[in-house]
Amino acid sequence: MKRIFLFLLFTSMSFGQTKNPYVLIDAKMDKIPSDLSTSTDGIAKYINENFKSENDKIRAVFYWTASNISYDIENIASIDFSEVSPDKIKNTLLTKKGVCIHYAEVFNDIAQKVNIKSYIVGGYTKQNGKVDVLSHAWCAAKINNTWWLFDPTWGAGYVQNMKFFKRLNNLNYKVAPSQFIATHMPFDYLWQFLNYTVTNQEFIDGKTEINKTKPKFDFAGQIEEYDRMSEVDKARTALIRIQNNGVKNKLIQEMIHFKKSEVDAVQNNDAMAKMKDISDEYNQAVAQFNDFIMYRNNKFKPVLPDEAIKEMILAPKQKILDCQNRIYKIGKFDDNNLAYVKSLKKSIIDILKQIEEQEKFVNDYMSKSKSARKGMFTKITWFGVPLR
Repeated sequence: MKRIFLFLLFTSMSFGQTKNPYVLIDAKMDKIPSDLSTSTDGIAKYINENFKSENDKIRAVFYWTASNISYDIENIASIDFSEVSPDKIKNTLLTKKGVCIHYAEVFNDIAQKVNIKSYIVGGYTKQNGKVDVLSHAWCAAKINNTWWLFDPTWGAGYVQNMKFFKRLNNLNYKVAPSQFIATHMPFDYLWQFLNYTVTNQEFIDGKTEINKTKPKFDFAGQIEEYDRMSEVDKARTALIRIQNNGVKNKLIQEMIHFKKSEVDAVQNNDAMAKMKDISDEYNQAVAQFNDFIMYRNNKFKPVLPDEAIKEMILAPKQKILDCQNRIYKIGKFDDNNLAYVKSLKKSIIDILKQIEEQEKFVNDYMSKSKSARKGMFTKITWFGVPLR
């Protein structure tokens, strides 16, 4: 199961903000019926019905998330790392509380449901010139073919003396990547959305100005390629980028350890998904083979053409040969599944041997005259039981 550990207790921010240019959108979102606010489906439905442009929709997503979720200081140290995204979202909407990953999950889910391309970004931050000691999560969204960054957690208010004060902060809404990098550093530089990426050391040193003497990085093309990758390749390539950008603090080290675990977990999950398909096909072959055994024990009655009888033994054989070919290509899996894989491999060998014996019987049967065929039948037992 994929685990997320991105969270940050944020401190007070500067409040020198200009007049809110989104008054009408925000006011409209304040009128959302309470029954629609219990799910991201309902929130997205309301947004889609009331706003047409991507700019208006993303503002509605940010405003609802930042103004309706309170920072959960009490439970910051008791986060359930095994909690999956749907549960994070469900529990956040139920309690209207969460930490950064919960804000990000809700924002991201609503954005996608109003047909805006978005991602959750994990990294670490800097405030008042000092790198924070905890990881953080925020969001990116593509609006009118341009990438912008959003931090609905910092946009919700601030924490002072371990108390949360709700206050909408538009400084964390729709920020250009070149500005956002001054305070938010993704673990994976792909999510900087910059053609000239910033290293971890440069971020720590406060040197985040765009440096065009560096090799140009095609982040747009890389994101398109990323989207086409399998989950295991996404995790592998992310791990490489994280390592290549410099391991400069404990947070990055923890993320590398997490990504390595994620690669192993995704590889195991991928292998076990393939194993399930193989197991299902194996069970189908067992059922077909046992149908043949039953038919043989009934002395091939009712009478079928020789071609049909031949097919009754060839069909399970082909399935088993396919299983045998695929099981050695499932990829890497963890030790907990080793016994299961070994058991299925042995079962495949055992049933293939029995199928080939029966295939030989069928070939002998078909080589004889009708009168000679009658004396060939002896009772045989079924093949074991299907795997579960």
